[in-house]
Amino acid sequence: MTSTAMIEAAAARLKGHARLTPLLSSPFLNEIAGRRVLVKPECLQHTGSFKFRGAWSAVSALDPDTRRRGVIAFSSGNHAQGVALAARAHGAPAVIIMPEDAPRMKIDNTRALGAEVVLYDRKNGEDRDAIGRQHAETRGLTLIKPFDEPQVIAGQGTVGLEIAKQAAEQGVEAAEVLVCCGGGGLTSGVALALEAHALRMRARPVEPEGFDDVARSLSAGDIVSNAAPSGSICDAIVTPQPGEITFPILSRLCGPGLAVSDEEALRAMALAFSRLKIVLEPGGAVALAAALFRPDQIEGETVIAVATGGNVDAEMFQKAMASAE
Repeated sequence: MTSTAMIEAAAARLKGHARLTPLLSSPFLNEIAGRRVLVKPECLQHTGSFKFRGAWSAVSALDPDTRRRGVIAFSSGNHAQGVALAARAHGAPAVIIMPEDAPRMKIDNTRALGAEVVLYDRKNGEDRDAIGRQHAETRGLTLIKPFDEPQVIAGQGTVGLEIAKQAAEQGVEAAEVLVCCGGGGLTSGVALALEAHALRMRARPVEPEGFDDVARSLSAGDIVSNAAPSGSICDAIVTPQPGEITFPILSRLCGPGLAVSDEEALRAMALAFSRLKIVLEPGGAVALAAALFRPDQIEGETVIAVATGGNVDAEMFQKAMASAE
């Protein structure tokens, strides 16, 4: 299991490699939310999302001989790009299994970062795990899971370390920390970091409506799955269910989950651009959407939203901007 010591060790390995993203604010967003809103823009991170942190943590933790043989990952795009860049920086081959319906920009960017991309048919139920196992076994590659992996969780937890320190510098000791959530790697890492360094802050997962498996799992006290494998524009955080490693952390440390509509995610994207001058993808905007449009479900005078990614196609971004007209 991931520990605070692992998160701090990951932070040491990431130093000089990951970007220290700020906490942003806008009086206009505060007015909409009815409280102070701080935004952690991981869309400014290398490869455009927080996923670089976990990828670097996992790749850098491998022993040199294992790393030289190469790594394999499956992802709809952000984990893919993070692993591709981390592997390239360490001189390791990378194979990425991606759904063929992933945003074209994410597929192209992953290839541009030097990874070999293998596409599979997610909509018709093609088994990515079977494809991954075949490549891993025949080529001697090490699997780096997108969220259910201790070193990946440790890398994502460095976001929580930064939030605790930056919030304290701005005089914030208590807050709900909203995190865009798929399988729970980032949310569980942030929750562990806050437990150690900001006891009056509580992580809460945010998901798309209809794909709120983490929220429903937390409510049920056991892991439940989504009924469909896809169907939301928030592709980056549509996962079948919480992870076996992440769920115990989430259930112990997190507050109730929140869910927002695709339309609210688009509105949050438009507001992030107009008020903070940052570009978000739909899945990276759901935490901000919850901060702005779910005020009655949030406690306290301050809310912190992690804006997790900005890898959005031009067509989707134009749709988001049109939503504000």
